[in-house]
Amino acid sequence: MSWFESFVLGLVQGLTEFLPISSSAHLRLTAAFAGWHDPGAAFTAITQIGTETAVLIYFRKDIARILSAWFRSLTDRTMRGDHDAQLGWLVIVGSIPIGVLGLTLKDQIEGPFRDLRLIATTLIVMGVVLGVADRLAARDETGGRHRVAKERKTLKDLGVKDGLIYGVCQAMALIPGVSRSGATISGGLLMGYTRESAARYSFLLAIPAVLASGAYELKDVGEGHVSWGPTVFATLVAFFVGYAVIAWFMKFITTKSFMPFVIYRILLGIVIFALIWTGALSPHAGESAG
Repeated sequence: MSWFESFVLGLVQGLTEFLPISSSAHLRLTAAFAGWHDPGAAFTAITQIGTETAVLIYFRKDIARILSAWFRSLTDRTMRGDHDAQLGWLVIVGSIPIGVLGLTLKDQIEGPFRDLRLIATTLIVMGVVLGVADRLAARDETGGRHRVAKERKTLKDLGVKDGLIYGVCQAMALIPGVSRSGATISGGLLMGYTRESAARYSFLLAIPAVLASGAYELKDVGEGHVSWGPTVFATLVAFFVGYAVIAWFMKFITTKSFMPFVIYRILLGIVIFALIWTGALSPHAGESAG
C-alpha cells in the first residue's frame, strides 16, 4: 500500500465511520473503484481505532462520568441504581453480541462478507430500514393532523433488553455495508428512542468493540500488502477527520432527517449492482492480491 492510498483510505474512514453509510463498505469500494488491493478487514479494524479515539475525546466528559460511577458501583451498593453506573453495565452487555459473533465469523468477515454484491445488498436493505425508522421517529416528533406528538425514550429509559437489542444491531455491522451507526441508530429509533439518544448510545457502545477489534487485528499488520507505516498514517488521518465529522453529525441529527443518507445508500447500492451486471466491476475486485 502506498502512502497516497493510505491517506485516501484514512480520509474515507474518517468521513464515513460516524455516518450511517458504512465505513467498511466505503473502504472496500474505494479500493475497488481505484483499482487498488482490498485493504482488508485488519486494516479497517485498525484505522477504526483512530476514529474511536475521536469518540473518546469528544465524549470524554460522559465517558469519565460513566466510568467513575461504574467503578464505584462495584463496591458501593448505593451506586448501583445510578444512571451512569447502569449505563456502564449496559455498554458491557451490549458489547457481548459483537464480541461473540466477531470471533465466530472471523473467516467470513475476512472473505465472503467482502463480496461487492453482498455490500450492495446491505447498503440498499439497511437504507430502507433506516428510512422507515426515520419516518416513524419524525411522525412521533411532529404528530399530524389526526394525532398528537409522542414523547420518545431517552438513555434514562435504557434497560438490559434494549441494551441487548442495540448490541445485536451493532453486531450486524460485521457485514460491510450495514454500518455500525446505521444499524444501532435504526434499532434505537425503532425501539422509540430519540435521534440524539440513539446516536449517543451507538457511539458509546462502539468503544469496547472497536478498540478490542483493532487491538486483536494488530498482529496481522505487515502481512500481505499492508505495512505498519501506511496503516498508522491512515489511522491518524482518520482520527482528525473523524473528530470533525462527529462534531458536525451530533449537531445535524438534532434538527435534520436521515433521509439524505437513506437516498445515498440506495443509489450507491444500485450503482454497484449496475456496474457488476455490465461487467465494469468485478464483485471480487482487488481480493486476489489482498
